[in-house]
Amino acid sequence: MFKTCFGRDLIHDLKSELGGKFEDVILALMMKPDEFDAYELKRAMKGLGTDEDAMIEILCTRSNKEIQAIVSAYKTLYKSALEKDIQGDTSGHFKRLMISMSAGGRQEGQAVDMNKAQQDAQRLHQAGEKRWGTDESAFNMIMASQSYEQLKAVFEAYQRLSGKDIEKSIKSEMSGNLELGMLAIVKCVKNRSGYFAEKLYKSMKGAGTDDRGLIRVVVTRCEVDMVQIKQQFQAMYGQSLESFIKGDTSGDYKKVLLALVSQGGY
Repeated sequence: MFKTCFGRDLIHDLKSELGGKFEDVILALMMKPDEFDAYELKRAMKGLGTDEDAMIEILCTRSNKEIQAIVSAYKTLYKSALEKDIQGDTSGHFKRLMISMSAGGRQEGQAVDMNKAQQDAQRLHQAGEKRWGTDESAFNMIMASQSYEQLKAVFEAYQRLSGKDIEKSIKSEMSGNLELGMLAIVKCVKNRSGYFAEKLYKSMKGAGTDDRGLIRVVVTRCEVDMVQIKQQFQAMYGQSLESFIKGDTSGDYKKVLLALVSQGGY
């Protein structure tokens, strides 16, 4: 509509008028959710080095429908298949997990099967603590294919079976980006809002700010579940998200982040 009315490209005008982190967050808001996720995935794999944290956050937390939209947007924007780029930029069991996540084939909307949960808990136990070395493929198969509701039942059964929380088992059996990816799935199953609250806290804590991570979480969650994320942030860290943002950012960048956080979601 902007182009229709004024014969000018809005994105081009914004880039010429803005700068820095304020420009980054405004341009992020100009994209549809699937386009922004695709953009962040491309950025994560572009050039030297890979931003595995961004890949994990996006691919391990989105629904099947969202993943499928991201895959389509990625193809449209970059004339390349997301899976192909993941294959070329990652390796080992982490690559397998990311490809599994990008398939968008997780079971959804099915009733929880307690017998299957018990069987899968046993399978995870056998693949991890009960053997020398870890069978990562067994973890990948269960974590990537089962619904969040089913996985919650699996984790509860695992706790009863082994006397150990699944997070602790993953930390002791895995390392690196595979561990972080598996833990992201577990945290989303247990408390999705808590997972994003932790991401926001870590993006601002200590010296320096992970502005890309901060912008990504605020932009992608502001109209989804920000109310719950703010509640979790307060409960987990004893401080409001707004006050944390005020203390860690400045200027127009701070203003737009606070405006987005106040939206809350649907």
